[in-house]
Amino acid sequence: MAKILVADDETDLEMLIKQKFRQKIREQKYEFIFAVNGNDALEKIREHPDVDIVLSDINMPEMDGLTLLSRLSESSPLIKSVIISAYGDMENIRTAMNHGAFDFITKPINFEDLSVTMEKTIKHVAQIRETLKAIKENNILKMYVDETVLNFMGSREFESSLIANETIEATVVFIDICSFTSISENESADIVVSLLNKYFDVMVNEIIAQGGYIDKFIGDAIMAVFRGEYHLDRAIDACLAVRIQIEKLPSFSSAISFSPKVSIGINSGEMISGNIGSANLKRLDYTVIGDTVNVAKRLQSAAKENQIIINENAYQKVKESFNCKKVGEISLKNKSHPMNVYEVMD
Repeated sequence: MAKILVADDETDLEMLIKQKFRQKIREQKYEFIFAVNGNDALEKIREHPDVDIVLSDINMPEMDGLTLLSRLSESSPLIKSVIISAYGDMENIRTAMNHGAFDFITKPINFEDLSVTMEKTIKHVAQIRETLKAIKENNILKMYVDETVLNFMGSREFESSLIANETIEATVVFIDICSFTSISENESADIVVSLLNKYFDVMVNEIIAQGGYIDKFIGDAIMAVFRGEYHLDRAIDACLAVRIQIEKLPSFSSAISFSPKVSIGINSGEMISGNIGSANLKRLDYTVIGDTVNVAKRLQSAAKENQIIINENAYQKVKESFNCKKVGEISLKNKSHPMNVYEVMD
């Protein structure tokens, strides 16, 4: 249900809105809250912090609509405002937009136009909220964040949501593009970035298709995490698909000839999930850390072109589902004993 606050000192507007939108009110698609001026509106928002949009007049006693817009931008950046005013000249429209209005409607109100505008605004707010939710859950969406979300991320409410840390069972995957350094050393920055993004897009599609999420991009490598049921199996399926799709990509030829290939390390087990970084800088990564993660990275470093490497523990869990070949013992950094590893074939 969308929650809509109407701020207007004309009391007959409340009756008109209840009449025009009675069906959606009855179907519980809309809930309206009414205020007679800006101060009253801010008080109502404190009582109903889940308000989605505000419909506001400009001229109101005590606090006008433009002041209300400014206050909302500071205190409630996720709420979008639509100005409803008898003053429809361009100067008033520009002033309202500069104060943060999402849209502008003139009086007398065309309720069909108002309905369309409300739906558009509600949809926009819903998209912002979904984006914010996804940012918390999936770091790939941190690449592009709109200003409203960034403002919210700077708020105390967002900071308080960053304190939860937990120990989880999950699978970590490191995927490296083999020999990509040769491209970065011989081609222009535009070509390097374009190619890298193209390769990453292919990998990301397959990771997301198996319910994984991108923890971070590290140079020309990806760190991905899989949680939930059959997380190890889904991680391996994603990696097999990544290898197939990368092999299908055409070779690149310019200063040098380059055929993209990947080396992959997978490890599964217990790890710490939490927000790592600097709260003062408001730069925190929701990430996983621990020995399981470190081993996954070292397995990737040991993998050759087109190899998907897992350890003995993972092999015992998936040997009946995947065709694996024993590679043998390898020594990993900071490990006192060699580790048996296997290559996942298909």
